[in-house]
Amino acid sequence: MLAKFRPLMAAAPTTKSAPAVAFSTAAERDGYAQYNHTDACQHLRWTARESYEYMHARPWSRVVDFYAELVRTGAGAAGLAELFRKDETDHLRDTNGEEPLASSEKQMSVKSSKARGGRWGRANFKIVLSYHGGSFDGWQKQPGLNTVQGLVEKHLGQFVDERKAKQLQERSLPVEGCATVAGRTDKGVTALQQVCSFYTWRKDVQPGDLKDTINEAAPDKIKSLVVSEVSREFHPNFSAKWRTYLYIFPLDGDAKSISEDEQSSMILENPEYKAPRSFDVAKVDKIIRQLEGKMLSYKIFARDTQASRSDGPATECFMFHSRAAVTKLYSADENCKEGTTVMCVELVANRFLRKMVRVLVATSIREAAAGADEDALLNLMDATCRRATAPPAPAEGLCLVDVGYEDFDEQRCFIID
Repeated sequence: MLAKFRPLMAAAPTTKSAPAVAFSTAAERDGYAQYNHTDACQHLRWTARESYEYMHARPWSRVVDFYAELVRTGAGAAGLAELFRKDETDHLRDTNGEEPLASSEKQMSVKSSKARGGRWGRANFKIVLSYHGGSFDGWQKQPGLNTVQGLVEKHLGQFVDERKAKQLQERSLPVEGCATVAGRTDKGVTALQQVCSFYTWRKDVQPGDLKDTINEAAPDKIKSLVVSEVSREFHPNFSAKWRTYLYIFPLDGDAKSISEDEQSSMILENPEYKAPRSFDVAKVDKIIRQLEGKMLSYKIFARDTQASRSDGPATECFMFHSRAAVTKLYSADENCKEGTTVMCVELVANRFLRKMVRVLVATSIREAAAGADEDALLNLMDATCRRATAPPAPAEGLCLVDVGYEDFDEQRCFIID
């Protein structure tokens, strides 16, 4: 399928130049410490500032509007099918029909757990949510911020059992529910099929009650797609076998990119200028494909992680699927009938570290622009300083597409060749 997509520029020459210098002239002049890359590339790698400026100069509003429309319509992951000319029925699992955890076998598990009494007798609900990242300050509840978790738990408070409500009131705490999530998302990150769970000892609570209450919380900004009662053993995070993220990166439109002719002119005027301002999407795809089917430590691509998650097995992730491709992003705006050319990066792994996807995307683009080898990301795995990677790409382009509780099936992916 990738062969149908148009790369942005001709493939870089195969001849290799000497290893890139430690820093550019601009970096030296401004006094920025630049990581000393030892592997060869054809051009100077962007500095952290150059990478940041390039990423944030894109027309992100079009991507934000696209995600907002998907949330508003409640299409879930199936809403992306048209973007990749796929059959949307392949991605309707969580929005229509029965949940995998709501099969007859699991329903029997629900009944048996109720019969056991105690904590096993409480009702456990799985909630599939869609929310617009630009409307919230991330998932995790924080004082004074408008977060998804804060909004959901506030509205689930009416379903809390009397005992818990009394305990909260005695401690002068608001009566709110407790929502456990499959994975926290940062501010600006959209989710099409995020999964969380809520439990209560009340016997009169029905899935439809929870769904209607959440949908009334913030219309067009957050939508409950499916609510189903599941077994007590179900945990949205620990029970998950894979997560799918999609990053949409605008390639044209309002962004100002430097063409090959302009770049050649700048090099003639200033021989020290070697940093490119464009990249080949096919090159990004080749670089990022090297991660597929491998269990690797992604600590160098993480940001703001706790000390306990900065080394060892806690940083290891298995990448099931990693691809990049070009497509068109269409908008309801009459002035954008031709659509916006975008690069989509699809990553599926058993788990992701904080900001890992955004750093992977930004670093892949930087390495492709510099003409690095296809194993550039693998070479960076052994780095000891996170300055070796690029700053995280903007959160506006990132979307949590789906969370899976069955074995991974590549046919459910959008970018397949």
